[in-house]
Amino acid sequence: MNYRANIFAAKALGVERIIAWSGPGIISKRMRPGDLALPDDLLDFTRNRPSTFFEGRGIGFIRQFPVFCGTVRKFLLDAGKRGGKDLRLLDGGTYACTEGPRLETPAEVRFLARAGADMVGMTLCPEAFLARELEICYAPVVYLTNYAEGLRPMPYRRGILFEGMLEKTGEGRVERAKNAILPLALAAARALGGKERGCPCAVSMERYRRGGLIGPDFRTWVSPPERRRG
Repeated sequence: MNYRANIFAAKALGVERIIAWSGPGIISKRMRPGDLALPDDLLDFTRNRPSTFFEGRGIGFIRQFPVFCGTVRKFLLDAGKRGGKDLRLLDGGTYACTEGPRLETPAEVRFLARAGADMVGMTLCPEAFLARELEICYAPVVYLTNYAEGLRPMPYRRGILFEGMLEKTGEGRVERAKNAILPLALAAARALGGKERGCPCAVSMERYRRGGLIGPDFRTWVSPPERRRG
């Protein structure tokens, strides 16, 4: 996936807020397949993805707190509370992002657990960081799909999704959680509509503006510097 192209296109279209989604595996014991969660922190273990718009520019030294937009998270949480008792929405959690496309080994999952991860997936990074570079609010809602490798005994099941890492009894809950994401995101987006942004995401590049290093047009932030004529 070309994360930079997606975020650049969103900015060019005037997008100010992004509600992302993902289907990570479970590491934390407080989670179960079919839960929804609003992560509030990230561990980035990707290796080969361009992670900044500002290569060679000397800008982009940006604080990563809060990791996700607090305003968008609040509206997602409020929408989840109105979603009914059948919707189990967990507030918070650390999402570890791995490179993929393969799933993680048991040793990698143990390492991630010790690093503080509650869930593991292959999206959100560097997308969240790129959105911050272009001053776009970004927050994910995730549905928990399966237990990560080694978390519990899971016999190999040939030819099915995750080869047995999701028990049959949990498949219905996972499908319902996945289907709940779109109405949840739409409800939050409608409630956010027209509200002014007063969050850090909206002014993450302010220091560089004040210093005269960037101008009002974001396209000039990400373009390569001009070559000197010699």
